Amino acid sequence: MQYRTDIKSGNELSIIGFGCMRFPRNLTQIDINRTERLIVEAVRKGVNYFDTAYIYGGSEDVLGQIIERNKLRDDIFLATKLPLGKCNTYSDFDELFQKQLERLRTNYIDYYLMHNLSDTKLWNGLCELGIEKWIAEKKMSGQIRNIGFSFHGIHDEFIKLVDIYDWDFCQIQYNYINTNYQAGTAGLKKAAEKGLSVIVMEPLLGGKLANGLPKKAVAQFKAANNLLTPAVWALRWLWNQKEVTVVLSGMNEIHQLVENCETAENAIPEMLAKTEEDAYKSVIKIINDTYKIPCTGCDYCMPCPQNVNIPACFAAYNVSYTIGMLSGIQQYMTSTGATDPRKNYAASNCKECGKCEKKCPQHIYIIKSMKDVVNRMEPFWFNAMMKIFIKLRG
Repeated sequence: MQYRTDIKSGNELSIIGFGCMRFPRNLTQIDINRTERLIVEAVRKGVNYFDTAYIYGGSEDVLGQIIERNKLRDDIFLATKLPLGKCNTYSDFDELFQKQLERLRTNYIDYYLMHNLSDTKLWNGLCELGIEKWIAEKKMSGQIRNIGFSFHGIHDEFIKLVDIYDWDFCQIQYNYINTNYQAGTAGLKKAAEKGLSVIVMEPLLGGKLANGLPKKAVAQFKAANNLLTPAVWALRWLWNQKEVTVVLSGMNEIHQLVENCETAENAIPEMLAKTEEDAYKSVIKIINDTYKIPCTGCDYCMPCPQNVNIPACFAAYNVSYTIGMLSGIQQYMTSTGATDPRKNYAASNCKECGKCEKKCPQHIYIIKSMKDVVNRMEPFWFNAMMKIFIKLRG
């Protein structure tokens, strides 16, 4: 296993982290026996970073049971997240945090994140509730060792958030087709320059970069190296960048764990040969050529007077065609705030003012494209599904 140093804490973190949102399940319940075998084997192979969250349906509790039963707490770094949608008063911070400690059967969290901190407005609202004071108290007591945030928003907001507080680390969605989406490559480099460790989520875009690539793209990878799977290609692209500290993978099968750990054994920055770099360029072009809306995610159209996250809407819409409808809907939900009743940056909020079209360097007919997005990404059952999702999330 390769490790990269968290500069601020000095911790040596395994470059592959265990994403605990997709534990194996028996219908709706987490299969604790299969999950336990995976976690114990992951630790044996050198994985020491485990990422969960309050809202990951049973994940914290199952992870806590497994860690306690196998006496793994001193061998790993635990990461979990504060559910911002549940924070309405100062006392909520403590109530939620204590519940997480109980679930995880621990008295401290190594890496604690503000979950889905998408813009400075949301952060300022938390500051009004006293979040900075609360974080300082928890860090002073040792209950929180490192503080960070996970991000789903537009690039400009990420840059502001990196500068707005003395963070220890951050977590971003990043992969070889999302270089201009959300934080993007520029955000990754900005965070690293500030001394933040960067944890990468969705390296395989929910598995679609492993199993859902266009046939022509798979053929390009095979032509460059027939021994590497698409999943390995995706991981190697990330680990080639020195700014990436940990890549999270939601491993729910033993073969996934074995392949990821074997790949991590020899993954170092700047390891890619020119032929490999050319293969990525070819694959990216194949994927981009299938895009319905030629948006590059430059953010020149932003901000929208109605707070519509225009680049995110287009990115999710394109993904729904290139990767699959389910991935597109999932991306649309997270990046437009559909899962948080306090935020809503969805395409249906467009008032057709046209300010965005005047600033678009790609000369996209944004108003018409927004209607296409609404028709595809917000069908008649969408709002009903969102209400159920929010209710189940609690």
